[in-house]
Amino acid sequence: MSEHFIPLSVPNFSGNEKQYVNDAVISEWVSTGGSKVTDFEEKIAEYTHMPRAVACNSGTSGLHLALLAAGVGAGDEVLAPTLTFIAAVNPIRYVGAQPVFIGCGESLCLCPDLAREWLADHTEMRGGKCTNKRTGAHVKALMVVHVFGNMAAMPALVQLCGEYGLTLIEDATEALGTTYTEGPYKGRMAGTIGDIGVYSFNGNKIITTGAGGMVVSNHADWAAHAKHLSTQAKADELQFLHDEIGYNYRMTNLQAALGLAQLEQLEGFIAHKHKMYGFYRERLDGKNGFRILPFRAGVRSNQWFYSLYLEDARHERDAVIAALREKKIQTRPVWALIHEQADYGTCERFGTQLAEDFRAKIVNLPCSTNLTEEDAQRVVDALLAL
Repeated sequence: MSEHFIPLSVPNFSGNEKQYVNDAVISEWVSTGGSKVTDFEEKIAEYTHMPRAVACNSGTSGLHLALLAAGVGAGDEVLAPTLTFIAAVNPIRYVGAQPVFIGCGESLCLCPDLAREWLADHTEMRGGKCTNKRTGAHVKALMVVHVFGNMAAMPALVQLCGEYGLTLIEDATEALGTTYTEGPYKGRMAGTIGDIGVYSFNGNKIITTGAGGMVVSNHADWAAHAKHLSTQAKADELQFLHDEIGYNYRMTNLQAALGLAQLEQLEGFIAHKHKMYGFYRERLDGKNGFRILPFRAGVRSNQWFYSLYLEDARHERDAVIAALREKKIQTRPVWALIHEQADYGTCERFGTQLAEDFRAKIVNLPCSTNLTEEDAQRVVDALLAL
């Protein structure tokens, strides 16, 4: 019998998904109205210990709403990582602003030391605003991405943003449940520490609504504004009066029904992620020229994606991916760096050497929340045979 396909990351519908979706269908509220959207918002707010959560139709739209709520607009500049999925950066352009790309640290997340160095050398305060000396633009915000569920260095970033008057936007689309277990933010989750944060429920995320996102903020008025914008900015719903440009960024009741069932299982999913990460690390780290990249100490990460670092030069990233594909094992590289993408090549960038190294040498391994030890062992055996 031929071996079955092992996917990279697929949904796990082993809870109340069918029941809750069926409830939504029976109620006939299947679109953007219905109680389950409100219920899901309230449950996410409760889980993250935030005063309010605002549902939307994707993590990308959530980031767009976050930037709008933060007042980032045309002519502004935003510090952003180059090592991330492009959806984290495109919303900066949606609002007419420009990204400045900063390299990463060992955690794969934007490095606060590199950001500080760039700010010190390239900006000055003009009229109380952090201003790019070359372009004259207001550097208004810093967007950090918690890459693969690995918490960024938030104490340093919060301090840096405070010193330079920058809004701190957290792209926590990959990091729902990632939590500090020690330090000044003990008990605080990714997405809840800066000014505004965003989660994603895309099909490959740790919980999914098929497609969807959620915005949380430490500014109550920002969250309220995000909700207003996401629902077409209705000032009078009965009379169809709108007081600003709004967006159809609403989550459907069917999606929220899925999300409620998925959220009930989140802690179990995280526990399984930890178990399988340990399985890989025990069998691969330091073996055959491989290293399993660690997650930040002092943090309970959701360990969404596992990164195999090709430490030995005899292993070439694309050759490893192809060899595993031949064995019906799906893997992937990290994203092509954003400063190398079309339309972003002219943006300023700083300190990208480590990001370039990670791009060349990381392979993400299968990590579904229903991955079995038998399948993980197949992955291990295939890698050790290279």
